[in-house]
Amino acid sequence: MRIRLLQALALLATGLLAGAFGYGAANLVPTFNAVPLDMRLSFHAELMKMNGITMQAAMAVSMLSSLALAALTRGRARLIAGTAALLTLASFLITRLGNVPINGRIKTWALSSAPADHAEILRRWELFNNLRTLTALTAFSLLILLALKASRPTPAPSFFPLRKEGGTFL
Repeated sequence: MRIRLLQALALLATGLLAGAFGYGAANLVPTFNAVPLDMRLSFHAELMKMNGITMQAAMAVSMLSSLALAALTRGRARLIAGTAALLTLASFLITRLGNVPINGRIKTWALSSAPADHAEILRRWELFNNLRTLTALTAFSLLILLALKASRPTPAPSFFPLRKEGGTFL
């Protein structure tokens, strides 16, 4: 029962993480690219204030619950849960080392003006965003696979066809 609850928590947290990153990649980034630069910078800076707490919390719960699941399981389940934890850690590291420093620059640009090479820097931010989305989505997919394997029903014993040996049914 404890493993099932932990598995549910890992699925929930990792699903929220992958969903948030996926929504950002599919909807926010194209919108950022469609609006004037000053609007993008202002909105991006404000959005990152809100995302800081929620996304870090989702990453932490996802990674810790997947890691705990790996510690409490064996064999292939341990490998799958451990890989999901590592992929979530990768999402965190990509965010902290790639996106967050650029977010800091964007905050200053929103208050002043963007440098001449801003398009290249924003392209790098999008690359990091795509990478962390991919790692989170892969972690979520692995946890779904693990849940599906764990919930596979045990087949009922089959009584048909009965075979006849020596005139009696077995």
